[in-house]
Amino acid sequence: MPDQHNPPGDTADDSHVNFSMVIASAVHDMKNSLGMLLHSLDSLREEHRDTLSGSLRFNTLQYEAERVHSDLVQLLGLYRLGEHTLSAHSEEHFVPDFLSQHLARHRPLLEGHNISYSIDAGEVLGYFDEDLLTGVLNNTINNAIRYTRSKILLTAEQRDQFLVIGVEDDGEGYPEHMQKTGSVDPKPVDFNSGSTSLGLFFASSVARLHRDGPRQGFIKLHNQGTLGGGVFEIWLP
Repeated sequence: MPDQHNPPGDTADDSHVNFSMVIASAVHDMKNSLGMLLHSLDSLREEHRDTLSGSLRFNTLQYEAERVHSDLVQLLGLYRLGEHTLSAHSEEHFVPDFLSQHLARHRPLLEGHNISYSIDAGEVLGYFDEDLLTGVLNNTINNAIRYTRSKILLTAEQRDQFLVIGVEDDGEGYPEHMQKTGSVDPKPVDFNSGSTSLGLFFASSVARLHRDGPRQGFIKLHNQGTLGGGVFEIWLP
């Protein structure tokens, strides 16, 4: 006699939903939709440059859309990390060009907020996964836009046999409890500040995926930069 609660041929296992996969699929769709929205915002800014470039509401809209898009990219990366399907596929890159390309993406927003920007990289080559570093860099630049007063500096150099890519600003800097060198573990949401530490955990995870023998990457947060504010660094072997 067929089970009254399940149609013939169905089992309880068939109705089980992999909720993590459902969420990941939804996040992927939202990320793509936001990407289209950001493209439209860029086009609108270009078409109405005289009126929109200095609009606080428009710049806030674009900044928040960029921030949410970056968060969704990181969530997908962390989902893949939890599923053990995320790995670093390193290739050689000319770092000044890599930094210039990503700074260009944020240039309209930087100029809309009257934030000056520059790159100090020299002739540096590095091996890293471009897609993973793009996610880290976009999130870090977004944070710098939020906390800076008027300046952002991107840096790159070879130091102690590591490629060190940094993002500096002239804001208040990192509070003492956040300044550290090494890995970052996920933390509960701070409902007073709204901080989730998602970006730092993602950046730390990406850094650790880059390995060279026994050495692996890490991040460093400090306030000893040239602009007097916070300095984010990712160290890649």
